Amino acid sequence: MKITAIIPSLNEEESIAEVISIARGERLAPADPNPLRKLLSLFVFEQDALFADEVIVVDDHSTDNTVARAKETGADVIISAKRGKGASMREGLLMATGDVVAFLDADIPDYLPTVVDQLVKPIVSDRADFTKATFDRQAGRVTELVAKPLLGLLFPEAMRFSQPLSGMIAGRREMLMKVEFENDYGVDIGILLDMIAEGARIEEVSLGRIANKMKQWQQLAPMSRDVARAILKRVKRRANYTLEAISSSTVVLDQLDFAIKESLQGLKKIAIFDLDNTILEGRVIEKLAEQYGFQKAFLDIVSENPNPYVTTKLVAQLIKGLDFGKMLSAVNEIPIVPDTAEVIAELKTRGYIVGIITDGYEFIAQHVGQKIGADFVMANELEFSNGIATGEVKVPSFFTRARGSVCHHDFCKSNAMIALCDRYQVHLENVMAIGDGENDICMVRHAGVGIAFCSQNVVLNRIADKVLTERRFQPLLEYAL
Repeated sequence: MKITAIIPSLNEEESIAEVISIARGERLAPADPNPLRKLLSLFVFEQDALFADEVIVVDDHSTDNTVARAKETGADVIISAKRGKGASMREGLLMATGDVVAFLDADIPDYLPTVVDQLVKPIVSDRADFTKATFDRQAGRVTELVAKPLLGLLFPEAMRFSQPLSGMIAGRREMLMKVEFENDYGVDIGILLDMIAEGARIEEVSLGRIANKMKQWQQLAPMSRDVARAILKRVKRRANYTLEAISSSTVVLDQLDFAIKESLQGLKKIAIFDLDNTILEGRVIEKLAEQYGFQKAFLDIVSENPNPYVTTKLVAQLIKGLDFGKMLSAVNEIPIVPDTAEVIAELKTRGYIVGIITDGYEFIAQHVGQKIGADFVMANELEFSNGIATGEVKVPSFFTRARGSVCHHDFCKSNAMIALCDRYQVHLENVMAIGDGENDICMVRHAGVGIAFCSQNVVLNRIADKVLTERRFQPLLEYAL
C-alpha cells in the first residue's frame, strides 16, 4: 500500500522540516542522540517499519518561512485555497495518491521516528480502517471541560477514546473521503464521530510523550463553541437523539464560560500599538513601493484620495502579483523598536492584554506580532491566491462606524478599539493606545491613556496624554500601573 503523510501548517518554520523528515523515515537511529529512541528505531527498522511514500504540506497562508523551509525538503507544498485547518486537511486528501493517509501536526518536532509506522501499521495489516493517536501530556482543557462531558451525554460509544480531539490520525483514503471536514476547531472530533457513524474499525494508538503547544485561555471559548457545534451537528443526524440531551449540553458550555471568565479576571487592561512607524521603524507600504517601483503611483493615491477606505482599496491594487513570501522578506528589513518585546512582556505581567491595531495588512501584523508576543492583531485582510496577492483587500467590519462609536468617521481605528473592549469586557479608561500618525488620532484621543510615539503630527501630539520622542517603549511602563 502507498502511504501519504499530510501536514497542515501555519507559521511552523521552526519545526516543519523536522516533521517532514520524520514522516519520511529520515530520522532513524543513527542520527538520533536519544538512546531510548535510537533503540526503538533500530528495533522497528529491523521489523520493516513503514514510512510516507509521499509528503504533502498544505500551508494555511503562513506569515513566516514555513513554505520556504518545507519546499527545501522536497515535499509537495500547496497553499490552501481556503483558510482553516479543516480546509487544509481536505485539500491535502484530494491531492493525496496514497491508499493510506496519515495526518501529522506541524508543530511537534519531537515525534518518535516511527510515528507514521505506528499510525498506519494497524491499517496496512487490516486490523483497522482508522487510527487516532493518544499521547502522554497535560490534559487538554477543552477535552476535559467540553468534549468528554458532551460525548458522555450524546455519544457514549466515543468515550473509549482518551483524546478525542487529537489531530494525529490515519485512515484508508476511501473512508476519509466519506467524512465531513469542519473548517474550524471541530474538525478532529467531527472526523472521529463520522468514522464511528460509518462503522469503521477504529484503533487508538499511543505515541508516548509529546510536548505540544497549549492554547491561550482567550482561545478556549471559540474552541469550545466549534467542538460543541461539530458534536451537536452529528447528534442531530441520529434517529434516537433527544432534545433533553441537547439541552443538557448547555450546562457544559456554561461551565467552560465560567472557567474562562474566572481566569481572565486579572486581565482587565489593554495596550494597543500601531504598527507602521511605531513598532516598526518605517512603513511597510513605503518599503514595498521602494522595492517594486510604485512610489509615484502610491503618492498619487494618497494625495488624491482623502477617504481612507478608498485609499486602502486602491493601494491594494498596486501590490497585485507580489509574492507574500517576498513581501515578508521586505518587512524583515524594517527594524523593530529594540525594547518592544521586553516592554510587552512586562505589560503582560501587569495584567495587560497587548496587541496591534493597524490599517495595514493582517498577515504582516501577525508576522510582527509573533515576534514581539502580541495577544491579538486587528488589520485589513489582503487576499492571496496560491501565495500571490490578487489586488483585493477586505476591510473588516470592526473598523467601520457602529452604535458604540466614539467618533464620526466611517472608517477608524477607534472603532476597532471599541470592538476590542467589547470582546474582552474592558472599559475604555483601562486602555492604553500608542500611535504616531493622523490615523491614530481618534484612537489615542479616546483611550484612557493616549501616547504619541515619535510623531510629526501636530494634532496627535497636542491631544496625547504623553508624547514620547525617543524610539523606545520603556517610558510606557510609568503609565502602566
